[in-house]
Amino acid sequence: MTSILVTWIANSLAIYVVAYLLGGVDVASLRDAFLAGAVLSIVNAIVKPVIVILTLPLTVLTLGLFYFVVTAFCLWLASTFVPGFILQGFFTTVVAAVLISLVSALIARVLGNATKDSQQSARTR
Repeated sequence: MTSILVTWIANSLAIYVVAYLLGGVDVASLRDAFLAGAVLSIVNAIVKPVIVILTLPLTVLTLGLFYFVVTAFCLWLASTFVPGFILQGFFTTVVAAVLISLVSALIARVLGNATKDSQQSARTR
């Protein structure tokens, strides 16, 4: 349960940070960023594995570069469900997907370590 919450928060904060940094990504409010983070987490958990398996030959043929397109598609799909989260253009979507993945992984690592530390200190009490 904790990992789902950490993933959601990490995706949400990453979307908000990338929207601030990148001109073609617009988020109307922090609430919309958290909604987009929840939708992106669900899309990444359910849709992305299916798409990755279906496009595996193309991904192998392009030496893994098509995986960026799959990630961008998942981000675009999440943006279609959240009206306050807007992506402008294919190239912007690909760059935003890569940045969101990197920032989200960094945030999830920090939050995951903090969660593990707090759980270990609670056990020792």
